[in-house]
Amino acid sequence: MENHKSFFWSQGLLIALVGLVGSFSLGLMMLVKPNTSEAQSQQSINEITTSAKAGTQARIESLKAMMLTSWQQQAQAKGFAYALPASFLGATIDAAKLSPEKKVIALTFDDGPWPESTAQVLNILKKNDIKATFFVVGQNVKNYPDLTKQVVAEGHTIANHTWHHWYHHMNPQVAAYEIENTTDIIFKTTGVKTNLFRPPGGNMHNGVAAYARNSKYAIIMWSSDSIDYSRPGVQRLVKNVFRQAQPGGIVLMHDGGGNRSQTVEALPTIIENFRKEGYSFVTVPELLEMQDKEQKVLANKK
Repeated sequence: MENHKSFFWSQGLLIALVGLVGSFSLGLMMLVKPNTSEAQSQQSINEITTSAKAGTQARIESLKAMMLTSWQQQAQAKGFAYALPASFLGATIDAAKLSPEKKVIALTFDDGPWPESTAQVLNILKKNDIKATFFVVGQNVKNYPDLTKQVVAEGHTIANHTWHHWYHHMNPQVAAYEIENTTDIIFKTTGVKTNLFRPPGGNMHNGVAAYARNSKYAIIMWSSDSIDYSRPGVQRLVKNVFRQAQPGGIVLMHDGGGNRSQTVEALPTIIENFRKEGYSFVTVPELLEMQDKEQKVLANKK
């Protein structure tokens, strides 16, 4: 009988312990459950936030695509295909041959697009209602497509200045890559196909100009060099521009390739001084069109 009592007492104690552990476990689960729910809620919030960000990014990309389409349509509508007179295709041009009373000048900018300075140049030109010609480097177009699009969207002429801006000698295959790859990325980025070319440094003897000539690009040089790449100081830079300025002239400046703060600072004075002398501003294709028309008029008179 004593053994039975001991047995039941042990069994009761075991049941009590099991009940106690069960109650403790239930309480612990109730304490932990809200934390688990909170973690799940936070996860849901994070998922919603991520989804919203993805949606916003998708809308931004869609807007960019729409803007590019708009820019391309504007460029094509404004005739930015640069259909040059046949006499200039494959030719080298330093300036347009115009009568002295035709006081027009073409501002050109090389080596862009470039962070900060290209946008600053564009802003100055816009304020003064001037269209210029930008000779762009292919790898910069790749790196800064939005600046390239802005050049075209604001009505400027865009032209080819090779892919790498190399000076060394190039065989025909390398020259073809330098020129055609740049023409291709300009077209893919802006919708504009250009047949205007300027060799880096004005080098006519390293193979790249020969390829451009044989491929019927108009090789655009210059008649007035700002020498801004040497950072001569703002006053000297302005004097350099006007030392050889003439009607039908082409002015060489740079918006890329290095620190162009002096060019940006000098540009408003250059514009102001040209206007004081009675000049108006045109793009290179407009300049060549003016020469072609004037020559046809003279030919008809003869």
